Amino acid sequence: MTRGNTRQRIQDVALELFAEQGYEKTSLREIAERLDVTKAALYYHFKTKEDIIIGIFQDLTRPMDELLAWAAEQPRTLDTKREILRRYQLCLLAAAPLFRFMHENQASVRELSIGLTFKERLLALYEYLQDPEAPTKDRVRAMSSVFTLHAGTFFLQNDEDDPEEKQEAVLEVALDLIEQAHRA
Repeated sequence: MTRGNTRQRIQDVALELFAEQGYEKTSLREIAERLDVTKAALYYHFKTKEDIIIGIFQDLTRPMDELLAWAAEQPRTLDTKREILRRYQLCLLAAAPLFRFMHENQASVRELSIGLTFKERLLALYEYLQDPEAPTKDRVRAMSSVFTLHAGTFFLQNDEDDPEEKQEAVLEVALDLIEQAHRA
């Protein structure tokens, strides 16, 4: 197995264990055992659990970084804001295991460097969606469009509706909110 595949396998298994047991209750030893490797082999790739999470975070949030770079170059039009939300929804869906981990381990995430980094990304995204001169209720609508995508992606995951239909509905509500905020 190549080094890249080993790193990915470690990250996948660690994320599974973090989801099953929680971040704090999972040890590097348990990750190594699940992988059927020695702790020394695991240490070759990652020295700490936080190193594993940082690696996962960097890999799965790369599309969000690309979205933010793209958004920075765009005019602040309604079409741009709609496209930001469409692209952000795809980022959320692609990084669902990481966001599920972050949601289920909020206390631990706050203590890790990724917590602050993620918050900074969300604030940057929000800046591209809202007009600082808009009335408070419209700034809240802009912010709520992002939270609608989060809530719809994660809290409705066990809902029995068709997954594609759910995501379309979630995006439609987020787009309605951004359109209301932009009209003001």
